[in-house]
Amino acid sequence: MEDLLHFRAAGTSLLLDMSGAGLPRVVHWGADLGAVAPGRLAGLLASDVPQTVPNALDEPVPMGVLPQQSAGWPGTPGLSGHRAGRTAAPAFTVRGRAVENGSRRLTVEAVDPDGGLALTLELGLTDAGLVRLRAAVTNTGDGPYHLDGLTPALPLPAQATELLDLTGRHLRERAPQRHAFTLGTHLRESRRGRTGSDATLLLTAGEAGFGFRSGEVWGLHVAWSGNHRTLAERTPAGQAVLAGGELLLPGELRLAPGATYRSPWLHASYGRHGLDELAGRFHRELRARDGHPASARPVTLNTWEAVYFDHDLATLERLARAAAEVGAERFVLDDGWFRGRRNDHAGLGDWYVDPAVWPDGLRPLTDTVRGLGMQFGLWVEPEMVNPDSDLARAHPDWILADSPSRLPPASRHQQVLDLARPEAYACVRERLDTLLREHPIDYLKWDHNRDLVDAAAHHQTTATYRLMDELRARHPQLEIESCASGGARVDLGVLERTDRVWTSDCIDALERQHIQRWTGLLLPPELLGAHVGAPVAHTTGRRHTLDFRAGTALFCHFGIEWDLTAASAAERARLAEWVALYRTLRPLLHSGTVVRGDHPDPALWVHGVVAQDAGRAVFALVQIATSVQSPAGRVRLPGLEPDADYRLSPLAPGDRPEGPVSSPLPWWERGVTLPGRVLAEVGVQAPTLFPERLVLLEAVRQ
Repeated sequence: MEDLLHFRAAGTSLLLDMSGAGLPRVVHWGADLGAVAPGRLAGLLASDVPQTVPNALDEPVPMGVLPQQSAGWPGTPGLSGHRAGRTAAPAFTVRGRAVENGSRRLTVEAVDPDGGLALTLELGLTDAGLVRLRAAVTNTGDGPYHLDGLTPALPLPAQATELLDLTGRHLRERAPQRHAFTLGTHLRESRRGRTGSDATLLLTAGEAGFGFRSGEVWGLHVAWSGNHRTLAERTPAGQAVLAGGELLLPGELRLAPGATYRSPWLHASYGRHGLDELAGRFHRELRARDGHPASARPVTLNTWEAVYFDHDLATLERLARAAAEVGAERFVLDDGWFRGRRNDHAGLGDWYVDPAVWPDGLRPLTDTVRGLGMQFGLWVEPEMVNPDSDLARAHPDWILADSPSRLPPASRHQQVLDLARPEAYACVRERLDTLLREHPIDYLKWDHNRDLVDAAAHHQTTATYRLMDELRARHPQLEIESCASGGARVDLGVLERTDRVWTSDCIDALERQHIQRWTGLLLPPELLGAHVGAPVAHTTGRRHTLDFRAGTALFCHFGIEWDLTAASAAERARLAEWVALYRTLRPLLHSGTVVRGDHPDPALWVHGVVAQDAGRAVFALVQIATSVQSPAGRVRLPGLEPDADYRLSPLAPGDRPEGPVSSPLPWWERGVTLPGRVLAEVGVQAPTLFPERLVLLEAVRQ
């Protein structure tokens, strides 16, 4: 095999140095270098050797994709652990390497005989231009090896001087924060036992001032649903990396002789021209996987904010009929259907239909829903248990706790069920399997409403994955939504076995504009659950127009979370128009390229979806707040074919601009035809809107 490997895909190059006996080194990850002759690449390698400086190593040691302290790396080590208290830094030597035929995927085998460890590295470039990297360590020694961390890394160039990461909380997930990429370590850790509302989702580095459509950017995601860590690190020697992996608590993972631990996949994306390009690689990668939802994403009505725990067959049947009338295609019965569940204090773990509420079982409701032409879905929270439940009273030892003498602090009156315990796992699997066999259930809303707090999370996470996998294998048509207090479990690990995420428990349309904007850096629209709520938001008390609520949900997996039986006839008719538009547009929305404009006015956002062939696009102009300037001025519409002409016009029902104006917008009534380049570089005058309003535009190639 050559000492230099050059992988290319979708405008990205990954250049790997395999010379010597050390671990592979990334020489370049970023813009496509083209079809460079091997001899010229060797010249690049020679030109990459730095000078030595006083008081440094006599010979510079290149940093591999698993940085080694033994090789002189002064930052976070790629592998840390100990054997009986001896913490000698591993020193791996490559023993074998292979590139799969016809692929851009490298596998490297390495050993550390003195440390009694073997290492496998998998590194490659996907068709979408994503770098995927993971490592596996095997204990080849005589005694146990206590693994503290396995954290692969990818290098960054000097141009990456600014960091963007995300944080948040329940009801306000994915809030951006930007700052300089200075010397030292910027570390983001989640110790919540699930991905976390405050998880960064992506840690992104880029040129100063990068935006959605400008600046080079590099981003990293850890595909894991438990404790994890992501870091950006820069040394005084000028080396910079993005790194990540599972966060292992002290003593959590003990490898017996012959045992192997495999890290989560790291997914890394590059954008030559901003965050849209970086996000687009993730979107294309997800859409190309075998398990990506293939059917049209059904309009989903969820009952939670309509009835809460107040389950009554007649009420729910009226709601189902109202849902079908406006065009809903899936009806989901939320929390409150199972034994003892009149509030959130009791019942979790007792997954039996409550005869006190459902004397004839769920069949009358499922028959009604199916008879109306809708799918039926059900809410569950299989990883949790209320202490006030028959299950907890019968098996108190099944509650996950670090100490048998005390329980973790309660949250939402519940504890975590230890799914790593075989008998607890078997109990939950049997109950869910029975429910799915006995009822025509197409969809599970799988919730996870508390952090694990003081408990180790590795085995709980792998058990949850196994439970989802087994249920999907037994019920191949089943779809699962990942919900965790809203958006607290959004990651590519859980999305290997689920069909969408519940983006947030907050469906206030203004908050959702922010949350969906940043969650979309990782996930395409069809994986983001977004519902039209009641006129007054349950979580914020804020009132919004129906058009703003529906137009916000339109660009994701559209649904409804509203007591339609209490809505007026006019409201239901207007909602039906938006449902019809979603059903018409979803082939475009769920396959096209997501674009966002870098508009200079922070109060006016521009976003949209452009068809893969650029023949059609839909844009939203969203007035987030009042603008300092008025009228609104021009907005640019990105992503269209530069040399093609487009007919641009308002799109009903999002064609009614509400704003403080005294004259009409001249082009609005008849539309306008302009080249894509003009629309992207010059733009058109936008309507001046009241705050928290939006309008839709459609561009059709002529």
